[in-house]
Amino acid sequence: MPKYIIFTEDEISVLKKEKTYNPSPKVRQRCEVLYLKSQGYKNKEIEKIIGSSPGTITNYLNLYRKGGIEALRTLNYKGQKSRLHRFDEQIKASFVKKPVGTLKEAKARIKEITDVDLSLTQVKYHLDRLGLKRRKVKQIPDKLDVEKQETFKKEQLEPLIEQAQNGKFHLFFVDAAHFVLQPFLGYLYCLVTIFVKSSAGRKRYNVLGALNAISKDITTITNFTYINSHSICALMDKLKSKYVDLPIYLIMDNARYQKNKFVQAYADQLGITLVYLPAYSPNLNLIERLWKFVKKKALYSIYYENFSDFTDAIDQCIENTNGKYKEEINSLLTLNFQSFKNANIKP
Repeated sequence: MPKYIIFTEDEISVLKKEKTYNPSPKVRQRCEVLYLKSQGYKNKEIEKIIGSSPGTITNYLNLYRKGGIEALRTLNYKGQKSRLHRFDEQIKASFVKKPVGTLKEAKARIKEITDVDLSLTQVKYHLDRLGLKRRKVKQIPDKLDVEKQETFKKEQLEPLIEQAQNGKFHLFFVDAAHFVLQPFLGYLYCLVTIFVKSSAGRKRYNVLGALNAISKDITTITNFTYINSHSICALMDKLKSKYVDLPIYLIMDNARYQKNKFVQAYADQLGITLVYLPAYSPNLNLIERLWKFVKKKALYSIYYENFSDFTDAIDQCIENTNGKYKEEINSLLTLNFQSFKNANIKP
């Protein structure tokens, strides 16, 4: 058996975590001894810090030499694991079937299953070890037809993107965002809670955009009233005069001001092809990500005293998507789209 122990950086990191968060007091003590050893402490110094006998320290060191960190984690080191390990599958199945929202609820659930009363830090460690992370619940439209979405992606969206990448035509994702002059509350790292002033009134800035799927250039029509079919036609006019070299395809949702005979006839007149998304499919409209980006960069946790400052901030952010924010935009607006085919949907 080697006299000296050489620790890797990864081993030291694991020991540091285990000595604090492992559910078993004995395992925590073992890991603390080895962690102190990794930091250059001598056996006698460790004895004083831990309050254990020389024999105990030696036994822990020999245990690590024989079986590494896993041996330290295992109680009665000939194969018997800590009392919680035998409940792993039962705990995991319980949380998969009925997730909880807080560590206190998790603590109660684990005690109910195992009759072991853990501290909250130990509960978090144990859940992490089982792959049970605190994840934000996301929403999905209740009327969404997943099969229609998947069919549209495979038979229409992906072929259109491939042809646009090959220079056959210009492909755009079209949608309108309605920015209201009100607080957009975000998260900030700060010492105390910060309050953002709330503007009076409900002034609205409407931005109708067409996002080039390949170049990520954005073309917009804006107003302070509402978006209608004439707005869509004005956007098509703008695109037709800007992109004269190739045919134009527009992907859009089924809003009434976009899907009607007037707009369709106008598109035919300009030689523009309209492609409508399946109902309730914002996840397939690339420009939706852009609107979230604009809110995050220009509006979250920011107070604008004047409506003109509010609209200028939005315009400037959109203009900077092809300059200052280009790298972030290229990373955000990849042509990969969320699928709900295998989504875990809470009943």
